[in-house]
Amino acid sequence: MTAIDQPPGLRAGADGGAAAGTDVIPLRQATRTWFAISWQTFGGPAGQIAVMQRALVEDRRWIGQQRFNHALSYCMLLPGPEAQQLAIYTGWLLNGTRGGLIAGTLFVLPGVLALLALSALYVAFGSTAAVTGVFAGLAPAVVAIVVQAVSRVAQRSLTHPLLIGLAATSFGALALFSVPFPAVIAGAALAGWLIARHKPDALKPSGGHGADDGPAPLIPDDALHHEQPSRRRTLRILAIGLLLWAVPVAAVAVLTGTGSVFTTQGMFFSGTALVTFGGAYAVLAFVAQQAVQTYGWLSAKDMVSGLALAETTPGPLIMVVQFVAFLGAYHNPGGLDPWAAALLGALLTTWVTFVPCFLFIFLGAPHIERLRGNRRISAALTGITAAVVGVIANLALYFAEHALFTDVDDKTLGPVSLALPDLTTLRPAALAISVIAAVLIFKLRWSVLRTLGICAALGLGAALVGLPGL
Repeated sequence: MTAIDQPPGLRAGADGGAAAGTDVIPLRQATRTWFAISWQTFGGPAGQIAVMQRALVEDRRWIGQQRFNHALSYCMLLPGPEAQQLAIYTGWLLNGTRGGLIAGTLFVLPGVLALLALSALYVAFGSTAAVTGVFAGLAPAVVAIVVQAVSRVAQRSLTHPLLIGLAATSFGALALFSVPFPAVIAGAALAGWLIARHKPDALKPSGGHGADDGPAPLIPDDALHHEQPSRRRTLRILAIGLLLWAVPVAAVAVLTGTGSVFTTQGMFFSGTALVTFGGAYAVLAFVAQQAVQTYGWLSAKDMVSGLALAETTPGPLIMVVQFVAFLGAYHNPGGLDPWAAALLGALLTTWVTFVPCFLFIFLGAPHIERLRGNRRISAALTGITAAVVGVIANLALYFAEHALFTDVDDKTLGPVSLALPDLTTLRPAALAISVIAAVLIFKLRWSVLRTLGICAALGLGAALVGLPGL
């Protein structure tokens, strides 16, 4: 559906969200869109945000750029995969709670299925050359998609030199000085507040390149969602969410014992779900250390292989914990069949990792909607939005280095810590696929899905003929 091809009778509630009993977008149509988006969520948060930006803000005009940025800024403050949380938030805006549930579930479902299949192949055969070849073709393609994302988000969000400077500062803090992600976000919020106080015109949307041009979105930037925050609502969601989160862990503890691998995994990954600030990379080192050295669920080589598989499957990178749990339960099945144990461990870990995301959004979104009218809070979130551009750019750099080079070394010079690729380990085939993807997206303006399909075929062909440098 194009920006002007809205189905007859489609309307937003007067309050700008899914009015009581009414969807901004027919639920069936929204579900089809989220299903299509879910198969394009390669490339980590940068690529995933780019896909939603293009599909929801630019192509369909379901949500305005400022509203999208506001939701993204909130999600960046939360532990867990921010892109999936953004999908939940947007789905909630369009279709209420059921829309958020559908969007968030579909967002991770392809990755869950793909990584389950790859985990089984890894355990059974120890090699996934052909399948990995397909995903290896996708990885360099995502480099071009992410570059496009950085460009588009920057053009629409960085409407003043001060905001451009804030984005550049955030990028430098992360890429050069390894400043902790929470510190970058806190600093950006403070900077946004100070800019609003001393230079308020800097935060006003401009009419130039950063303006949200095009037909008016179905959800206006200045409208409020109908769902009011209340103590009763908060307690109800908190009770339901905590029960859904805890019951499966309690069940495996009763059925398999408190010392079983399933109970241990359920408790451990429930904890990691609460500390994944700054994306998966911030917590994966801790997960790897505990899984390999403390619990002995898998080897260091297995962990690297799992990360490689998770990098090239759709969905959040934190999905690698599913691979860790699969192998851990397979190697320590207790009284179960190893394959049944592996499936149980993987699904339980996936559940406790992603259920908190729904809880955070459904609890906080109504409050965040009301805070859009608070100038100080809005200013702080605008600062965070500018910083997000730098964060995405940093993630894009990280992904490009690891997609196009075999070895990336950390170099330290005083306070500067820089990841530099070994130029002699350039992957020629991966670089060629990345260039082709850039031509398809920027020159020929092909869709993301069509581009990914071509690059997947190229990756498979390169793997089957044994072409080096993939």
